[in-house]
Amino acid sequence: MTNSTEVVVIGGGYAGVMAANRLTRRDDVNVTLINPRPAFVHRIRLHQQVAGSGGAVVAYREVLGERVRLVVDSAARIDVAGRSVALASGGTVGYDYLVYAVGSGSADPAVPGAAEFAYPIATFEEAERLRPVLGTAPATAAVTVVGAGPTGIETAAELAEAGRAVTLVCGGVLGPYLHPRGRRSVARRLTGLGVTVVDGPGTTVTAVTRDAVRLADGRELPSAVTVWTAGFGVPDLAARSGLTTDALGRPRTDETLTSVDDVHIVAAGDSAAPSGLPLRMSCQAAMPLGARAADTVLSRIADERPSALNQPFGAQCISLGRRDGIFQFARDDVAVWFNIDGRPGAKLKELVCKVVVKHLGDEAGKPGSYRLHLRSGGTKRRQLLSAGHEEAPATAGRAA
Repeated sequence: MTNSTEVVVIGGGYAGVMAANRLTRRDDVNVTLINPRPAFVHRIRLHQQVAGSGGAVVAYREVLGERVRLVVDSAARIDVAGRSVALASGGTVGYDYLVYAVGSGSADPAVPGAAEFAYPIATFEEAERLRPVLGTAPATAAVTVVGAGPTGIETAAELAEAGRAVTLVCGGVLGPYLHPRGRRSVARRLTGLGVTVVDGPGTTVTAVTRDAVRLADGRELPSAVTVWTAGFGVPDLAARSGLTTDALGRPRTDETLTSVDDVHIVAAGDSAAPSGLPLRMSCQAAMPLGARAADTVLSRIADERPSALNQPFGAQCISLGRRDGIFQFARDDVAVWFNIDGRPGAKLKELVCKVVVKHLGDEAGKPGSYRLHLRSGGTKRRQLLSAGHEEAPATAGRAA
């Protein structure tokens, strides 16, 4: 009788769920998913969770395969030599292979006062912490959103549509990823919603107080509630466990997503740094990376050579309230002039949000059915790798 292979997946987000489901393609593979929450957090809806216009929680029964064992706990440390994961509750889980998919969260802000007085929303718990603050603030209270990536734009639009007086502080350019044409479209919609957009030189935040935000150019903006969406970080689990990481703390891997330290560990999603060229943090990258990580593990179990990463990026979509949005097309992760905005843009973004959950559910029901990570693409990445990656690909803020 063939012995079974134990695979542990740490992290139950887009990458982790995709990997866990796909690993059940083999009957002789037992999959354990370790996640601190009992439900799946649909992160690209967190701005809706904050504004009360929608929910960001999906039951795992909708997206996770029946053969995946869910352990609701946090990973405290990885014992690489002993091939086990120590849990925060005190137990341990052994593995033959480990998929590291812990995702990302808010970066610790270095700006004075930001940690004390600003509210990040990169995780479900952070979003839930902000909701009652907004609920008790007067409707006319000044709300300042710091950060003009997709999360900041979506949050500002959602809150403004709900009747809030919102200022969006860009710290530079509005929507850095967007093509200038798309940026103008977003600016028009935000203005139409009543959002005050503060962009250009000197708009970097230098301090946050209980009731104001200070900018580099000397301005002080009143702010009863400050929402912080500038920057993302990753958990320090890999570094604490002795794995080789990049400067942000992501495990270093090769192009098959295999750890440079141990062939029994692969990384996926926001918490992976393949070849020192991490992909843009997004569910658009996370799910294909999760599928690729699972394929790498399955290849090693079958004593086959794993395939290299092949990651195309074709677009970025941003909601601008419930009735507007933009679908920004891109070529090799560089925005092009063409976009779809307005009501059609909103419908496309909503479709993307639904399709993401559907992809996970489909993979749960039929492991191996997901194929998007096998599409051709990644020309710029291959060029950078060939050239010794003297420059990095686009690393704009996290988005769908």
